[in-house]
Amino acid sequence: MLDAGNARRRQAAIDFLLGRINYERVAALPYGDRHLKLDRMRTLLHRLGDPDAGIPIVHIAGTKGKGSTSALIAAVLQAAGYDVGVYSSPHLESIEERFCINGEPIAAGELADLVDRLRPIVQGIDAAAAAANDPHGQPTFFELTTALALMYFAQRQVDVIVLEVGLGGRLDSTNVCQPIVTVITSISLDHTRQLGDTTAKIASEKGGIIKPGVPLVLGPVDADAHAVLTDMARRHGARVIEAPRDFAFDYRPPHEVDAHSAAGELDFTSHAPDQPLELTGAPLRMLGRHQAANAALALAAAVELRRQGWLISTTAMQAGLAACTLPGRIEVVGREPTVVIDVSHNVASVSALVACLRESFSAQERILVFAASRDKDVAGMLHELLPHFDRVILTEYQENPRATPVAQLEQLCRDQWRRLGGDVVEEPPSADSDLIPSENPRTADPSRRCLRLAARRLPGEAWQLARQWAEGQRLICVTGSFFIAAELRPLAMAATCAAV
Repeated sequence: MLDAGNARRRQAAIDFLLGRINYERVAALPYGDRHLKLDRMRTLLHRLGDPDAGIPIVHIAGTKGKGSTSALIAAVLQAAGYDVGVYSSPHLESIEERFCINGEPIAAGELADLVDRLRPIVQGIDAAAAAANDPHGQPTFFELTTALALMYFAQRQVDVIVLEVGLGGRLDSTNVCQPIVTVITSISLDHTRQLGDTTAKIASEKGGIIKPGVPLVLGPVDADAHAVLTDMARRHGARVIEAPRDFAFDYRPPHEVDAHSAAGELDFTSHAPDQPLELTGAPLRMLGRHQAANAALALAAAVELRRQGWLISTTAMQAGLAACTLPGRIEVVGREPTVVIDVSHNVASVSALVACLRESFSAQERILVFAASRDKDVAGMLHELLPHFDRVILTEYQENPRATPVAQLEQLCRDQWRRLGGDVVEEPPSADSDLIPSENPRTADPSRRCLRLAARRLPGEAWQLARQWAEGQRLICVTGSFFIAAELRPLAMAATCAAV
């Protein structure tokens, strides 16, 4: 608990940051050289003394998986004995989560101190922009948090920084860095208004992080994206490390997940001639086959770092995977009922969530609590999710203005379910005998069952209804956005603590 003075300083720091242009809170996100200026970021860092200079950086982009892959790489490096700074976004519950060293968020007082150092520099840049009549010359929220991360990591003299891209890659403020390894985890359709409406166009934006001579660890992408990225790497003289040519992996999921202990097993083989390596049965606590793919990318990056002289043993690799968890990534926060919190916010990520639920969760009945941002493919996400849930509660997160109105969600939900051939029943009755017409409803074709649907504008009310419906072996899954996960995770955690 902060004392009153530090609480005021923390709030003043946060108010200063949130007073900037914050594209995380804008539905119609602008994108282009006019709005996202790397020169503006370079100027800011130069006036701060170039805090990132000389610190090794692993730079990570991707449509999905970049946060998890960042955490996994950091965990392996930490297990190897290195002090690791991780910059990630967005945060779930507190802004301090964006700036972590060895898994621990920055202290509130230290954040306030850094903002006090940053403020006069920013005010000087603002004044210069005003004098030049440049409406796009003022640093944004994300640029300031990126600078704060680099200041913090330099001040603490970390051994290595894991830097997660915010949006895209080419114009992202993190792209002023000079990495020793880059990672592109995946390419799929998201932020299409900004990055392009094909995987090839999106790949060209995310491939903007590829640097001359810097190895690229590349995750699974489709043929169009692969052609773009490998061509960009060739033109930059960047060696590409990818499966199955350079490494391979296999995954054995847990058959049934327990809230307190569940781990799959990962087998990993590096085919690098100068760095042959094999791991068998490495425990992986992050759930889902998609996390196994992310873990394989993290290990491939670790193998490349070993090639560059970093001391990373196979024991450290196994220990890092076993230790790594990340809030909001198919996170199990309770039993009886089982509660899963997941930040999935595009079609590809909710598909991975569904696959994991089918593979490792045997709840007799599943309840979906769903909210999403207006700029996402909400219909596509619902199309993937609805066949795998028995009851759905739609809601609207309150802390970010990008939320899709709950009435619009209701219409999208009805439309998608009817396209699947089913009927919608509002507000299910309380008697279990009246709810589900088949013994195992999710095995039935949608046309043979009804979707039980309710809507609550306030997330807290949606959570209360989900708890009322959930008894025994039922499962509650909260997903659709970082922001709904952020608003409901504290309630789920509190309910779990109260039940202990």
